[in-house]
Amino acid sequence: MNSQSLIHLEKISVYQKKIMVLSRLSLDIAEGEFVYLLGKTGSGKTSLLKTLYAQLPIDEGQARIANFDLTQIKTSETPMLRRSLGIVFQDFQLLTDRTVNTNLEFVMRATGWQDSDDIDARVLEVLTLVGIPTKGFKMPHELSGGEQQRVCIARALINNPKIILADEPTGNLDPDTSREILSLLHAINKTGTTVLLATHTHYLIDEFPGRRVVLDKGSVIQD
Repeated sequence: MNSQSLIHLEKISVYQKKIMVLSRLSLDIAEGEFVYLLGKTGSGKTSLLKTLYAQLPIDEGQARIANFDLTQIKTSETPMLRRSLGIVFQDFQLLTDRTVNTNLEFVMRATGWQDSDDIDARVLEVLTLVGIPTKGFKMPHELSGGEQQRVCIARALINNPKIILADEPTGNLDPDTSREILSLLHAINKTGTTVLLATHTHYLIDEFPGRRVVLDKGSVIQD
Protein backbone atom coordinates (compact mmCIF):
# COMPACT_ATOMS: atom_id res chain seq x y z
CA MET A 1 0.00 0.00 0.00
CA ASN A 2 1.22 3.48 -0.88
CA SER A 3 1.76 5.41 2.37
CA GLN A 4 0.29 8.50 0.71
CA SER A 5 -2.97 6.76 -0.24
CA LEU A 6 -6.03 8.34 1.36
CA ILE A 7 -8.16 5.62 -0.23
CA HIS A 8 -6.77 2.09 -0.59
CA LEU A 9 -8.95 -0.69 -1.96
CA GLU A 10 -7.51 -4.13 -2.66
CA LYS A 11 -9.60 -6.76 -4.44
CA ILE A 12 -12.81 -5.80 -2.65
CA SER A 13 -16.08 -7.57 -3.38
CA VAL A 14 -19.43 -6.18 -2.23
CA TYR A 15 -22.87 -7.75 -2.41
CA GLN A 16 -26.23 -6.02 -2.18
CA LYS A 17 -29.22 -8.31 -1.61
CA LYS A 18 -27.03 -11.27 -2.66
CA ILE A 19 -26.14 -9.58 -5.97
CA MET A 20 -22.45 -8.77 -6.50
CA VAL A 21 -22.14 -5.00 -7.11
CA LEU A 22 -18.34 -4.72 -6.81
CA SER A 23 -16.05 -7.51 -7.97
CA ARG A 24 -12.42 -7.76 -6.80
CA LEU A 25 -12.02 -4.02 -7.29
CA SER A 26 -8.64 -2.40 -6.54
CA LEU A 27 -7.99 1.35 -6.40
CA ASP A 28 -5.52 3.74 -4.76
CA ILE A 29 -6.21 7.48 -4.51
CA ALA A 30 -3.58 9.83 -3.12
CA GLU A 31 -4.08 12.96 -1.07
CA GLY A 32 -4.98 15.96 -3.23
CA GLU A 33 -6.10 14.03 -6.33
CA PHE A 34 -9.17 14.90 -8.41
CA VAL A 35 -10.62 11.63 -9.69
CA TYR A 36 -13.56 11.06 -12.00
CA LEU A 37 -15.43 7.78 -11.55
CA LEU A 38 -16.90 6.89 -14.94
CA GLY A 39 -19.07 4.11 -16.29
CA LYS A 40 -22.56 3.33 -17.50
CA THR A 41 -25.56 3.21 -15.17
CA GLY A 42 -25.22 0.01 -13.15
CA SER A 43 -21.43 -0.17 -13.50
CA GLY A 44 -20.89 0.20 -9.74
CA LYS A 45 -20.13 3.92 -9.29
CA THR A 46 -22.75 4.59 -6.60
CA SER A 47 -22.06 1.24 -4.92
CA LEU A 48 -18.38 2.17 -4.65
CA LEU A 49 -19.19 5.52 -3.04
CA LYS A 50 -21.64 3.86 -0.62
CA THR A 51 -18.92 1.38 0.29
CA LEU A 52 -16.49 4.22 1.00
CA TYR A 53 -18.86 5.93 3.44
CA ALA A 54 -19.71 2.58 5.07
CA GLN A 55 -23.28 2.22 3.87
CA LEU A 56 -22.47 -1.08 2.13
CA PRO A 57 -20.34 -3.66 3.98
CA ILE A 58 -17.32 -5.28 2.33
CA ASP A 59 -17.49 -9.05 1.89
CA GLU A 60 -13.94 -9.69 0.63
CA GLY A 61 -10.67 -7.80 0.30
CA GLN A 62 -8.99 -4.92 2.12
CA ALA A 63 -10.18 -1.31 2.29
CA ARG A 64 -9.00 1.81 4.07
CA ILE A 65 -10.17 5.40 3.75
CA ALA A 66 -8.82 8.34 5.78
CA ASN A 67 -7.24 5.98 8.35
CA PHE A 68 -10.43 3.93 8.83
CA ASP A 69 -10.35 0.20 8.10
CA LEU A 70 -13.67 -0.38 6.34
CA THR A 71 -13.51 -4.14 6.86
CA GLN A 72 -13.34 -3.72 10.64
CA ILE A 73 -15.42 -0.57 11.19
CA LYS A 74 -18.10 -0.77 13.89
CA THR A 75 -21.52 0.86 13.52
CA SER A 76 -20.59 3.20 16.39
CA GLU A 77 -17.53 4.41 14.43
CA THR A 78 -19.43 5.20 11.22
CA PRO A 79 -20.37 8.79 12.27
CA MET A 80 -16.67 9.50 12.96
CA LEU A 81 -15.76 8.22 9.49
CA ARG A 82 -18.44 10.36 7.85
CA ARG A 83 -17.21 13.45 9.72
CA SER A 84 -13.89 13.07 7.91
CA LEU A 85 -15.68 12.84 4.55
CA GLY A 86 -17.78 15.36 2.66
CA ILE A 87 -20.65 13.69 0.80
CA VAL A 88 -22.48 15.42 -2.06
CA PHE A 89 -25.60 13.72 -3.43
CA GLN A 90 -27.29 14.20 -6.79
CA ASP A 91 -30.69 14.84 -5.19
CA PHE A 92 -29.45 17.45 -2.67
CA GLN A 93 -31.10 15.82 0.42
CA LEU A 94 -31.76 19.19 2.05
CA LEU A 95 -34.35 19.49 4.83
CA THR A 96 -37.17 21.30 3.03
CA ASP A 97 -38.76 22.78 6.17
CA ARG A 98 -35.61 24.64 7.31
CA THR A 99 -33.58 27.54 6.01
CA VAL A 100 -30.14 27.05 4.51
CA ASN A 101 -28.55 28.21 7.78
CA THR A 102 -30.57 25.76 9.89
CA ASN A 103 -29.86 22.93 7.41
CA LEU A 104 -26.16 23.47 8.00
CA GLU A 105 -26.59 23.97 11.75
CA PHE A 106 -28.49 20.66 11.96
CA VAL A 107 -25.51 18.80 10.45
CA MET A 108 -23.05 20.65 12.68
CA ARG A 109 -24.87 19.88 15.92
CA ALA A 110 -25.20 16.24 14.80
CA THR A 111 -21.41 16.10 14.34
CA GLY A 112 -20.52 17.60 17.70
CA TRP A 113 -20.55 21.40 17.27
CA GLN A 114 -22.05 23.12 20.34
CA ASP A 115 -21.10 26.79 20.53
CA SER A 116 -23.68 28.89 18.64
CA ASP A 117 -21.18 31.64 17.78
CA ASP A 118 -18.77 29.08 16.32
CA ILE A 119 -21.64 27.53 14.33
CA ASP A 120 -22.78 30.90 12.94
CA ALA A 121 -19.22 31.83 11.95
CA ARG A 122 -18.57 28.51 10.21
CA VAL A 123 -21.92 28.59 8.37
CA LEU A 124 -21.08 32.02 6.94
CA GLU A 125 -17.56 30.82 6.11
CA VAL A 126 -18.68 27.79 4.08
CA LEU A 127 -21.50 29.68 2.33
CA THR A 128 -18.95 32.33 1.35
CA LEU A 129 -16.58 29.59 0.09
CA VAL A 130 -19.28 28.27 -2.26
CA GLY A 131 -20.31 31.75 -3.43
CA ILE A 132 -23.72 32.20 -1.74
CA PRO A 133 -22.97 34.16 1.46
CA THR A 134 -26.34 35.98 1.44
CA LYS A 135 -28.58 32.92 0.89
CA GLY A 136 -28.53 31.57 4.45
CA PHE A 137 -32.01 32.81 5.32
CA LYS A 138 -33.65 31.30 2.22
CA MET A 139 -35.65 28.10 2.21
CA PRO A 140 -34.39 25.39 -0.19
CA HIS A 141 -37.39 25.83 -2.53
CA GLU A 142 -36.45 29.51 -2.94
CA LEU A 143 -33.10 28.56 -4.47
CA SER A 144 -32.20 27.46 -8.00
CA GLY A 145 -30.88 23.93 -8.54
CA GLY A 146 -27.34 25.22 -8.78
CA GLU A 147 -27.71 27.17 -5.53
CA GLN A 148 -29.12 24.10 -3.78
CA GLN A 149 -26.12 22.08 -4.93
CA ARG A 150 -23.81 24.82 -3.62
CA VAL A 151 -25.54 24.46 -0.23
CA CYS A 152 -24.86 20.70 -0.41
CA ILE A 153 -21.19 21.38 -1.12
CA ALA A 154 -21.10 23.87 1.78
CA ARG A 155 -22.62 21.15 3.99
CA ALA A 156 -19.93 18.72 2.79
CA LEU A 157 -17.20 21.23 3.71
CA ILE A 158 -18.43 21.94 7.27
CA ASN A 159 -15.93 19.70 9.06
CA ASN A 160 -12.93 20.39 6.78
CA PRO A 161 -13.02 16.91 5.21
CA LYS A 162 -9.93 15.31 3.70
CA ILE A 163 -12.08 13.79 0.96
CA ILE A 164 -15.22 14.84 -0.91
CA LEU A 165 -17.30 12.02 -2.41
CA ALA A 166 -19.71 13.40 -5.01
CA ASP A 167 -22.34 11.19 -6.66
CA GLU A 168 -23.51 12.73 -9.97
CA PRO A 169 -23.45 16.26 -8.45
CA THR A 170 -24.39 17.81 -11.82
CA GLY A 171 -26.94 15.14 -12.78
CA ASN A 172 -29.99 17.39 -12.34
CA LEU A 173 -28.40 20.64 -13.54
CA ASP A 174 -28.22 22.44 -16.89
CA PRO A 175 -24.83 22.65 -18.70
CA ASP A 176 -23.92 26.18 -17.53
CA THR A 177 -24.77 25.42 -13.89
CA SER A 178 -22.93 22.10 -14.16
CA ARG A 179 -19.80 23.99 -15.24
CA GLU A 180 -20.11 26.29 -12.21
CA ILE A 181 -20.36 23.30 -9.84
CA LEU A 182 -17.38 21.53 -11.48
CA SER A 183 -15.36 24.74 -11.31
CA LEU A 184 -16.21 25.07 -7.61
CA LEU A 185 -15.19 21.46 -6.86
CA HIS A 186 -11.90 22.00 -8.72
CA ALA A 187 -11.25 25.16 -6.69
CA ILE A 188 -11.86 23.17 -3.48
CA ASN A 189 -9.50 20.46 -4.76
CA LYS A 190 -6.77 23.09 -5.28
CA THR A 191 -6.86 23.77 -1.50
CA GLY A 192 -5.69 20.17 -0.97
CA THR A 193 -9.01 18.35 -0.56
CA THR A 194 -9.20 15.05 -2.45
CA VAL A 195 -12.27 14.80 -4.71
CA LEU A 196 -13.81 11.56 -6.02
CA LEU A 197 -16.65 12.40 -8.38
CA ALA A 198 -18.97 9.89 -10.05
CA THR A 199 -20.41 11.25 -13.28
CA HIS A 200 -21.60 10.36 -16.76
CA THR A 201 -21.41 14.00 -17.95
CA HIS A 202 -18.41 13.45 -20.20
CA TYR A 203 -18.41 16.86 -21.93
CA LEU A 204 -17.29 18.52 -18.68
CA ILE A 205 -14.32 16.25 -18.11
CA ASP A 206 -12.32 17.72 -20.98
CA GLU A 207 -12.91 21.25 -19.63
CA PHE A 208 -11.97 20.27 -16.07
CA PRO A 209 -9.24 17.62 -16.33
CA GLY A 210 -8.67 14.95 -13.72
CA ARG A 211 -7.72 11.32 -13.36
CA ARG A 212 -10.31 9.03 -14.97
CA VAL A 213 -11.23 5.67 -13.45
CA VAL A 214 -13.69 3.67 -15.55
CA LEU A 215 -15.89 0.97 -13.99
CA ASP A 216 -17.77 -1.83 -15.68
CA LYS A 217 -19.66 -4.65 -13.95
CA GLY A 218 -18.25 -3.60 -10.58
CA SER A 219 -14.56 -3.63 -11.58
CA VAL A 220 -12.02 -1.03 -12.68
CA ILE A 221 -11.45 -1.55 -16.43
CA GLN A 222 -9.43 1.61 -17.12
CA ASP A 223 -7.40 4.04 -14.99
